[in-house]
Amino acid sequence: MPLTKAKITIEYSGASLDVMFNPEEYSLNRDNNFASQSIPGLGSPLIQFAHGNLRTLDMELLFDTYERLTDVRLETEKFVHLMEIDPELHAPPILVVAWASLQFRCVLTKASQKFILFLNDGRPVRARISASFTEFVDPEHEALQVKRQTADWTKLYVVLQPDTLPSIATRFYSDPTLWRPIAIANRIDDPRRLYAGQQLTIPALPYTDPESGEVVQ
Repeated sequence: MPLTKAKITIEYSGASLDVMFNPEEYSLNRDNNFASQSIPGLGSPLIQFAHGNLRTLDMELLFDTYERLTDVRLETEKFVHLMEIDPELHAPPILVVAWASLQFRCVLTKASQKFILFLNDGRPVRARISASFTEFVDPEHEALQVKRQTADWTKLYVVLQPDTLPSIATRFYSDPTLWRPIAIANRIDDPRRLYAGQQLTIPALPYTDPESGEVVQ
């Protein structure tokens, strides 16, 4: 069975870069941010989910041109160049790191080069690059994955400072204009009057007011 080689592809152009040697290992990292809010009278602060952070992919790549007796920097620069601003995009390119089941859409955010073998004239012929990739998620991809606009659940939310109804609607529905279902479900007459520690019901969309029969979304 032939060896599957790791490949890095530039998304918009389709150009690809095969790594010289597959990494021995890689790590995928993910974390979330939570905000704490002190409420008078409570024994401990309330913890509320703030936002998720993007995943990161870390790996070490080996480059070796000793048998060819050529400068290894000619190869490593092809990789490091992926951090440069593309004149057509006005930003570094979006990449897809692929290796068997690993498919990671990302940008290259860090590349630390270490040269470890040299010819007699000082030219490096072996190098290791410690690379970090950060997941790239644009609004269209994020909306397709999370589908907040078609929420079909009801949640309980504890108000934090400086929450507003539009900011809460953005958190749960990805649309600040959808604050009215939250206001109606919680019988809020003045949308500007929220206080820290207030518990709100976040209704599913579309929402039907049980008293008036009005459908709000």
